[in-house]
Amino acid sequence: MRSFRFAAPAAVFLAVSVTLAAFFGMKVSDPPGMQMKAFADAFLQTLDEKQAAQATMDYDSAERVAWHFIPMPTRKGLVLKEMNTAQRTAALRLLRSALSEAGYSKASKIMLLEGVLRQLEGPGSESRRDPQKYYVTIFGTPSDSEPWGLSFEGHHMSLNFSCRGGELVDSTPQFFASNPAKIMTDVEGPLGKGTRVLREEEDLGFELVNSLNDTQKQAAVIADEALAEIRFAGEAQPKVGEPEGIPFDKLNAKQAEVLKKLVGVYADAVPEKTSRARRDLIESNGWSNVYFAWAGALKPGVGHYYRIRGKDFLIEFVNTQADASGNPANHIHCVWRDLTGDFDLPIE
Repeated sequence: MRSFRFAAPAAVFLAVSVTLAAFFGMKVSDPPGMQMKAFADAFLQTLDEKQAAQATMDYDSAERVAWHFIPMPTRKGLVLKEMNTAQRTAALRLLRSALSEAGYSKASKIMLLEGVLRQLEGPGSESRRDPQKYYVTIFGTPSDSEPWGLSFEGHHMSLNFSCRGGELVDSTPQFFASNPAKIMTDVEGPLGKGTRVLREEEDLGFELVNSLNDTQKQAAVIADEALAEIRFAGEAQPKVGEPEGIPFDKLNAKQAEVLKKLVGVYADAVPEKTSRARRDLIESNGWSNVYFAWAGALKPGVGHYYRIRGKDFLIEFVNTQADASGNPANHIHCVWRDLTGDFDLPIE
């Protein structure tokens, strides 16, 4: 293994704490929309005129709904690597205010995985694999009354937030990915061998599908081979048809508990008030309208896929690609979509 060191500012990814809100006279209990506005204002105040022009766009810009998670030479917004330490810290404070502790931990580790990929891929990957190659964009002017938005995006992560009337009203598309899904070798840096950033998303899926009896599996398994990718990647809204798979009401009590726990892993990536709103909407629409579908292998190391569909949400998970070292099915993509309309926009 060749020598590799993470850039010092990468440590900020894991060190930013919500307690920094105290510097702005805020409480942890303040609503996420209020916290986001305060931290967005603070972030913008650290930027010079050129940086501010890069970091901000009109709320109605087409770029607000143009999201993706693939590697790109450049993206909309201002990239972390072109910020000084104070600016990066302010940007990450802003991101932290829009996520839960669990969600921020995943985001931090996904960024750090770029350093792992740089080690695994070797010389020539430095510009492509960079833990600071993540972009911040603020759409509109942060406000307690007018709509505004936030995007935090880079390879394997696209997080999109919409605020209106001082509230965080939408937090999708919410995309996380992990390559490697499990780090198989010794690497330098804060993420060690055995790290699995999206462990619960995968393990609970396997637990549920492998608990099904033969009759249940006939309903749940929609294909012998996993889908190659999540559907609707990069699209402003998912265009779903009728739900597939096994309905919630056909699960036994233990299986239903596992499905609820799995949905909660995705729902709880955002602050508690927003997560609770997600859960309340599912309860209101009825768990009887939630379906679980599986495709592909029933064990790790071979391509597998699942989707969870309710009236108001869509979850998709896929692990079919090899990792950078060639280990099969060790590369996860997963997403939460809002079927009432991503980006706080109505479904057309």
